[in-house]
Amino acid sequence: MPRVTFGLLMLGAAVLLSHVLLGTGFAPQSHSATDDSLGIVVNRSNPVENLSFAELRKIFLGEQTHWSNGRRITVVMLEPGKQERQAVLAQIYRMDDKDFNKHFLQGMFTGEIHAAPKTLATSTEVLKFVFNVPGAIGYVRGTEADESVKIVHVDSRLPGYKDYSIRLHPKSTK
Repeated sequence: MPRVTFGLLMLGAAVLLSHVLLGTGFAPQSHSATDDSLGIVVNRSNPVENLSFAELRKIFLGEQTHWSNGRRITVVMLEPGKQERQAVLAQIYRMDDKDFNKHFLQGMFTGEIHAAPKTLATSTEVLKFVFNVPGAIGYVRGTEADESVKIVHVDSRLPGYKDYSIRLHPKSTK
């Protein structure tokens, strides 16, 4: 019986290693120095591992206000003028800064939205905020994310995958 257990263990390790080496989903592909993907980050205690793009959009728009564990969601963004913010506005919100402000002011006035995203000046501040606030979600360049936070898969992809959808410079579909 011990040989069977050892054999199964070795087989499992071989399968896992092959997936990691082939980049088929168990581990992110390595970031290159030119990687322009943005990582969606949450507090390490948050149970979420993967969000569909549609779920992510609902969260950022303020349409989903609580995580599955009941904790209130706090969205954090970089301040206006930052390249990362412009990419998130264009790709996730599908708005510019003017429409973004109008969306949240109108939503808060009507009571449909309870809080606008918190705005911070730097990626370092975003990482610190997400680390300290259990319900927080934000974004940083994929290469800037560190072990203090958890990077969430978006549509089962992490920053660094060639078909990851949230980038500073979206790839053309031509």
